[in-house]
Amino acid sequence: MDINKEFILKLLKEIIDIPSPTGYTKNVMLHIENVVSEYGYKISSNKKGNRIIEIEGDDNSYCIGIPVHVDTLGAMVRSVNSDGTLKITSIGGNMYSTLDGEYCKIHTRAGQTYTGTMLSTSPAAHVYPDAKTKERTEDNMMVRIDEVVKNKEDVIKLQIGTGDFISIEPKFEVTSSGYIKSRYLDNKAGTVCALSLMELFIRMGIKPRNKVKIIISSYEEVGHGSSNIPADIDELVGIDMGCIGLDLSCTEQDVSICAKDSSGPYDYDITNKLIELSKKHNLNYAVDIYPMYGSDVSASLEGGNDIKGALIGPGVHGSHGMERTHIDGIINTIQLIYAYLTE
Repeated sequence: MDINKEFILKLLKEIIDIPSPTGYTKNVMLHIENVVSEYGYKISSNKKGNRIIEIEGDDNSYCIGIPVHVDTLGAMVRSVNSDGTLKITSIGGNMYSTLDGEYCKIHTRAGQTYTGTMLSTSPAAHVYPDAKTKERTEDNMMVRIDEVVKNKEDVIKLQIGTGDFISIEPKFEVTSSGYIKSRYLDNKAGTVCALSLMELFIRMGIKPRNKVKIIISSYEEVGHGSSNIPADIDELVGIDMGCIGLDLSCTEQDVSICAKDSSGPYDYDITNKLIELSKKHNLNYAVDIYPMYGSDVSASLEGGNDIKGALIGPGVHGSHGMERTHIDGIINTIQLIYAYLTE
């Protein structure tokens, strides 16, 4: 299969560069709508802001949903400190040890964007005796704003305040060896895997076996992304990041097939078919269990939807920090979901 790497990498960089912490996904969703319109597929939204892309199949009496999420980790302004720095509250499961020293943006409710740096509250080794040893926790972190502010009142004059969103600079990079390094590959890499199906179906002039609905959720990082899905969906095959480390067998070059996560085992028959297709097409794959993980498929099942579900995704190293995957892992994931939808 001729996978369009240029399409994948271009779209991945575009959506990673658009800040989208959970609850602030409107801009990236608009960009995705523009991409979808270029391919002529129908796209709609539900009340919470998830987007649903519909792809007609040869048999539309059965519908396969592919949930992915475009929301990311991030933060909010909890309060303004007396010295003009910002106290923060986490959006999603941030690892603060990876955030110390990272550039960020503050997105105000008034529509302005300011830059800053996320730092420990003991940020200078020449000043604070605990600068190197202080635990990096939410209470010990702050944002230093790149504006001339000396006190709380100066910050308020900028219309920065409680509830403003904070996004972290992703630092997207593709290496000559095919590695993709960036924050928020979880799950913008999976989103691109799903969106690449549009390009593939159009370029190859074919339809999937059944109707397909790609669900792009906006609240996955806080647990309820796809808790409600269109009523005509019969099954879900989610695409999210594959985990790497400890006793897991997945690498960044593999498509991971998750047999079980913290919500329990995934559907036996769908998982078996995904494994069989991986073998049939000589894909690099791994079957793993994620004990500290939940997905949009999990949220849908927990939301009471009468569906069966499975989960795949490219291997991603260093989740919730400085993440890394490989173009081969993305391609193997695309090849597996394409085979599942067409064979």
